[in-house]
Amino acid sequence: MTYDNDASKQGVSSMSLDQLGMTIPDLQQVIRVTVRMSSALIVGTAIGLQRELTHKPAGLRTHMLVALGTALFIVGPTEAGMDSAALSRILQGLATGIGFLGAGAILKLATEREIHGLTTAAGVWMTAAGSAIAALGQIAVAFIGTALGLLVLAAFRRIERRMGHPANDGADGTHRSD
Repeated sequence: MTYDNDASKQGVSSMSLDQLGMTIPDLQQVIRVTVRMSSALIVGTAIGLQRELTHKPAGLRTHMLVALGTALFIVGPTEAGMDSAALSRILQGLATGIGFLGAGAILKLATEREIHGLTTAAGVWMTAAGSAIAALGQIAVAFIGTALGLLVLAAFRRIERRMGHPANDGADGTHRSD
């Protein structure tokens, strides 16, 4: 009888080791996850830094957290082996959720008949999109999209000024329509 108990204990401990082995990633998985998460963080850092340097409400930390959170929502299920239909639903939920987060950054001032925060909301949405793409492993696409987004934020701001759009760098604490 003692022999049977030892055998059953050994079976339980080997099953526990097998389960534990499934949760410990191999080196290739660690590298893949690290590269994808780091790439998402680079996307958030680039956009957040631009917003921070122009004194906008959603700055560096906000964009970095949105990037990491978005990437986690993609990398985790991908690494767990979710199928593309399930990932598609996650992406749809992220786009909607980030839209709500961005909506919180938009402020309509009735007395001034202006809407503030649209570019901030769009920047947060862009951060989430680029981070999701990086998390899916399409890092070059994410970086190209981020570079184009930064071009829009920087270069087109100058064009708006030349066209007579009232631009404000935010140095006095006020923000224009972004």
